[in-house]
Amino acid sequence: MTRSAEPPVLQFCHGYDGPFLDCARQYASLFAGSGYRVTTVFLTGVADAEVADGCASDEVLFMEYSSKAIRGLKLGAIRDLRKIAASRNFSFCIAHRFKPIYIALLGTSLPVIGVHHAFGDYQRGSRRLFANLFRKRLSLLAVFDAVRDDMVVPPQWPAARIQTLVQPDRRRSLAGLPNLPKAEARRELGLSSSAWIVGNVGRLHPDKDQATLLRGFAAALPGLPRESQLAILGSGRLEQNLKDLSRELGIADRVLFLGQVTEARRYFRAFDAFALSSDHEPFGMVLLEAMAAGVPLLATACGGAKEVVEGVGILFPLGDAEHMAQGLQHLAGMDENQRLLCAELMFERLRERFSDRAVRDAFWRLPQVTDLTARP
Repeated sequence: MTRSAEPPVLQFCHGYDGPFLDCARQYASLFAGSGYRVTTVFLTGVADAEVADGCASDEVLFMEYSSKAIRGLKLGAIRDLRKIAASRNFSFCIAHRFKPIYIALLGTSLPVIGVHHAFGDYQRGSRRLFANLFRKRLSLLAVFDAVRDDMVVPPQWPAARIQTLVQPDRRRSLAGLPNLPKAEARRELGLSSSAWIVGNVGRLHPDKDQATLLRGFAAALPGLPRESQLAILGSGRLEQNLKDLSRELGIADRVLFLGQVTEARRYFRAFDAFALSSDHEPFGMVLLEAMAAGVPLLATACGGAKEVVEGVGILFPLGDAEHMAQGLQHLAGMDENQRLLCAELMFERLRERFSDRAVRDAFWRLPQVTDLTARP
C-alpha cells in the first residue's frame, strides 16, 4: 500500500501543554505500521515546529484558539474542524478530553473515540445528555478502570463501548528509563549518601494530600532507620502550610522540600521507598516511574493507584496516617532479597501492562477499534 493510499485518522487534542504533547505522540504511535496515517489537530496553542516534530504524526495542524475563545458554544472551532474534515477522508476520530469530543461530534460526521484522562467528566447532566444524543457515534476510553467506573452514562450504553486503555509510557520505554545511579542521583539532589530516604514527587496541592504523608512519616519514625528522611520534589501553593505542619510534628529537620526538579523521573533511584498519598489520582505516572527504577511502593488505595500498585506494593486507606506509617516501617524492614523480588514483580507488571507493545496490542483489541477498522 502506498503512503497516499493509507486511510487517515483524525486525532483531536485540546492542547499540547504539560503531558498532552506526550499523549498525542503516544496515541499516534499506536498506528505505526498499521496502514493508517494520523493527522493530529491541536485546538489551542500557537503553531510550533518542535511540537509538530514531537507528536509522531504524519500531519499536524494548529487551530490556534485561545482558552477564552472556546468557552460557550465553540461555533468557530466547530466550523473550522468541519472544514478540515471535509478536505480529508478520515476514517474515524480520536478526541482527548470533553471539549474536543464535543467539537468533533458537532463538527464532523465521524465515529468518535473519546479519551478521558480525569475524573468527573460526566458529572454534569448536560454532558450526560450530550453523550447520550451521540451514542451511536461515540465510544469512550478511560486511562484507568477507576476513571471508567467514574463515568456516569445512560444505562442503554453498550458496555463494550466504554473501555479502559492504560496510558502508554511518556517519551521512553518504561523498561529502560534513564535513571541516574543512586549515588549520583543523591549527589545532584543534595541528599545524604547514608540516609534511608522516602521520596514523593508531585504538586504541593490538596489533591496530593502531602499532609497525610507528613503525619504518616512522623508516626513511622520510631520504627524507621535512625537516619531517615522524607524528600518531597515539587512546588505549589501549600508549600508554606506543609513546612509549618512539619515543624508542628517535630520533623522539620527530617523533611526536605526540594522544590520543582526538572526531569524528576531521572532521580527515583535516590529513594529507598516511594510514597504517594494522593486522594484522587486518575493515573499516577510517578508510580510507574518509581517501579521502573525498582523502588518499593506505598500508595493510597484509591483512583488509578490501586490498579498500578496492588500485588507489587503496599496500599493504605486514603488519609490514614497510621496505616501509612505501618507500610513505611514494613518497607524499611525489607532485606536485599525481598527488595530484589519486589523489583522483579514491578518490572513484570510494567512489561505486561504498561509497555508500548502491551498498550498497542490492547488498543487494537478494543471492540470499538476493531469495529471501526473492519468497516470498508
